[in-house]
Amino acid sequence: MKELMRCNDPVLISYLTALLEDEGITAILLDEHTSILEGSIGAIQRRIMVADEDFTRAEQLLEDIGEGKARE
Repeated sequence: MKELMRCNDPVLISYLTALLEDEGITAILLDEHTSILEGSIGAIQRRIMVADEDFTRAEQLLEDIGEGKARE
């Protein structure tokens, strides 16, 4: 598994997860519960993970929608 993105924006996370799923890429969300437990103050960001073999396609998809490396 590789980390595709970190963020705390629930709308963006939902959008990206749906977009990846539409492309046949399974996304796993890590640190969701930890982020909630710390009060969602932004100290712990949620991580969107994808399989190694899907990473390049997923990264390109982020670039295509303007959420790629320039955002980091």
